[in-house]
Amino acid sequence: MTKDFIIDKLKTADANQLHQFIVDNSERLKRYFPVTLSSNATLEKTVDYISIKNEEIAAKTNFTFAVRENLSQQIIGLIILKKIDWDKKQGELAYCIGSEFEGKGLTSFAAKEMTKFAFEDLGLKTLQIISHKTNLGSVKVAENNSFVWKGTLLNEFTPTDEAPLDMELYELTNER
Repeated sequence: MTKDFIIDKLKTADANQLHQFIVDNSERLKRYFPVTLSSNATLEKTVDYISIKNEEIAAKTNFTFAVRENLSQQIIGLIILKKIDWDKKQGELAYCIGSEFEGKGLTSFAAKEMTKFAFEDLGLKTLQIISHKTNLGSVKVAENNSFVWKGTLLNEFTPTDEAPLDMELYELTNER
């Protein structure tokens, strides 16, 4: 199943498809991905978003990749390596998947691929996943990729128009 999917850079030609993915999944993205949602509110903003994300890749500050079906090249999700601290050799993974692809192991696959990239190609030593305890899919992705729960981060994230949330911290260390 996962051999039918890849992760790769967003291209300008992806703008229509990415914008539609965001629109189709706006309800599920609004709580934990408000910036991504607002950055793709119009097709023009999506074109800018892709350009900015590719500039971030060139600068090695963030890596935002599409999760795609290999054959059709359909975008089914995003996998993001962010908050990179080159001194600590540490970064954080974030991810989202389209509702029709949820529960099929594809987010775990994307996280595994991004982890391999972060450790082998970028030389990072520690990856973090920060998730709310009620986001069971996200917790499962962390656990499926051998991330270890490290503790609760108090008032770590504030969703739009909500009180701050305590978030759970998971880490994976590259022992090599």
